[in-house]
Amino acid sequence: MSNFADMFLGVINGAVELSKDAPPYILFSLLFTTLIATGGFLYGLIFLLAPTPRAPHPSEKTYITSTPSGDVTPPKPLPCWHDDWLAHRHEAATTKEKDNVKHTGAIEGAEVMMSVVVPAYNEEERMEIMLEEAVAFLDEEYGRTPSKDQKANGSAGKDSTKGVGGYEILIVNDGSKDKTVDVALSFAKRNNLHDILRVCTLKENRGKGGAVTHGFRHVRGAYAVFADADGASKFSDLRKLVKGCQEVQDSPGRGIAVGSRAHMVGTEAVVKRSALRNALMHSFHLLLRLLTPPATSRIRDTQCGFKLFSRPALPHIIPYMHVEGWIFDVEMLMLAESAPDGIRVAEVPVGWQEVGGSKLNVVWDSLSMAWGLAILRASWIVGVYRRR
Repeated sequence: MSNFADMFLGVINGAVELSKDAPPYILFSLLFTTLIATGGFLYGLIFLLAPTPRAPHPSEKTYITSTPSGDVTPPKPLPCWHDDWLAHRHEAATTKEKDNVKHTGAIEGAEVMMSVVVPAYNEEERMEIMLEEAVAFLDEEYGRTPSKDQKANGSAGKDSTKGVGGYEILIVNDGSKDKTVDVALSFAKRNNLHDILRVCTLKENRGKGGAVTHGFRHVRGAYAVFADADGASKFSDLRKLVKGCQEVQDSPGRGIAVGSRAHMVGTEAVVKRSALRNALMHSFHLLLRLLTPPATSRIRDTQCGFKLFSRPALPHIIPYMHVEGWIFDVEMLMLAESAPDGIRVAEVPVGWQEVGGSKLNVVWDSLSMAWGLAILRASWIVGVYRRR
């Protein structure tokens, strides 16, 4: 070991002696070459480590639902505003019309008032309770039948959604091995949610972020919310999210409201958690403040699984998503902040309770989230990820 240290010091001393006699332009060229090589190496390393989502399989762009007779429909094509957006972007690339909103922020009009996306992986035991609470609220708040003569313009302003009505629930089955799909369809049959509750099945597990992103590509609502299948968040607080979103919407109608549990710090629900879990939570929040841009770093709870987006905000966020794991929420907020003129985010206190059966491994997933956050931030900074 000492021989290696002596050899290393000898090399350093030799380099210093040579530099004393070298012309300045040689030293400058050497320094410049070293910086370029180091930068190229770091870019290549980040490029290799950055996650790249796979393209959806054809079957993943279909859904099944219940029928009035109690049967299950054959697979039907899912509406996909994202496909139209991709076509618009291709048109922009070929016509060089970079400033045309049609190619960057346009989205077809809403068909219902509210879209609820539920990512589900092996949720046969927890999902039905969440659905019961959600449907009771959605029936009362929006009704099941959208207005036949009213369709919201996806690029219009704040008042464009008045009178739309109706809702849809899109359950994204993330490669479940249990009876998640059967439970969802049975619930739809009993509650006459034919073609209102739709089930889309991913061929293989993608992670919560991948399931939410996939579902959001197919929403038809003037507003789209994702909610965890465990029912931990109080679903009726969706009303508060809509109000918060409307308060921050800009003239094109872009706005986001995120459910927050920050007000619960110090309450029994948090105090009863293990010391390790609370320590990891605080460490992650510190890392978020250090690694995320200003507006995102001010969000006190980025990980609550209850977030609402206005329809005009979606084309500025969903097409640019990369992360499919737990840290996807942060990428959504970062993309909102970096969108043209920025998309404002309202942080809204919501009711929340601990629900058993979580698939989160506190230690391992916390470390994975920290690593994912570092790679995510580096990928956007060095240009591995970009909007165009």
